[in-house]
Amino acid sequence: MGKVVLVTGVARQLGGRFVRRILREPDVDRVIGVDAVAPERGLGGADFVRADIRHPAIAKVLAEQGVDTVVHMDVNGTPLGKRGSRATVKETNVIGTMQLLGACQKTPSVKRLVVKSSTNVYGSAPRDPAIFTETTPPKSLPSGGFAKDVVEVEGYVRAFARRRPDVAVCVLRFANILGPQADSPLAEYFSLPVLPTVLGFDPRLQFVHEKDVIEVLRIAAGEPRRSTFNSGTFNIAGDGVLLLSQAARRLGRPTLPFFLPTVTWVGSALRSVGVTDFSPEQIRLLTHGRVVGTTEMRERLGFEPRYTTAGAFADYASSRGPGLLPPDTLARTVDRIAAALPAGHGQN
Repeated sequence: MGKVVLVTGVARQLGGRFVRRILREPDVDRVIGVDAVAPERGLGGADFVRADIRHPAIAKVLAEQGVDTVVHMDVNGTPLGKRGSRATVKETNVIGTMQLLGACQKTPSVKRLVVKSSTNVYGSAPRDPAIFTETTPPKSLPSGGFAKDVVEVEGYVRAFARRRPDVAVCVLRFANILGPQADSPLAEYFSLPVLPTVLGFDPRLQFVHEKDVIEVLRIAAGEPRRSTFNSGTFNIAGDGVLLLSQAARRLGRPTLPFFLPTVTWVGSALRSVGVTDFSPEQIRLLTHGRVVGTTEMRERLGFEPRYTTAGAFADYASSRGPGLLPPDTLARTVDRIAAALPAGHGQN
């Protein structure tokens, strides 16, 4: 018999797409998709089980289905559609992960666990290293928002790995996920008609395309290929970086700089209009940026993204339509203003 794979968070487009992809793997016999709400789009030949991973009943699903591979994708920074809240997302991220891992611990058939995490675990601080590796400790631990959620999630995963050393555990720390259907916090931010920024800062950002997310999850969920090892923790990001100013210009969206003390108030205003994770940690990212190394991803995991950071952003931007100003016009305007300023004015 082939593998029996359970995937959480399948009501979201990314989870549903992964289910439909993993079904095509020759060594996969069955796929069970789990979520608290039914997906809007079908899951191909996968079975759907309506279950809330925050409740102990998830243990019954694992045991009854004989699951040997668990892909935990229900770790997110935004609610599903407009039906949830930040509090519900946090409960699913943290309490849901606790319950799921407890269920995995009690289920002898489980032999592989893949967890969708985030480079948010590194935080964003003024004295951060130029590049974070998987073993670089953060200068300051995130204190709230999605970033704090993933720190807690990874702590529970490490504890599970100690209790079940027979289970192969793979944690994928994704950079900001972008693409035509992305629903990440940064995708929400870039969809604003005007982008609030922090005066005097132009952070470096990295992105990973949603198609690359699906592919690396597939690699992590399968048996390791020759000369690769798909257990452990891996940073996942496209090559290169983009400055926030470059991203805004490529979108054709003007920026609105604020002094740093004012940005917290701006975040509250944005949350009132539906941008759900403009938390202090998100503001720090848009102030100091974050760049991670991907050597382990290539050399140990054996994964090469199809999209660079710039390529992932371009595909996202093309799906959003033009901004308030045509990109070429906006770029020329910004360049003229920059050229008219005294040398060194406004630089960090």
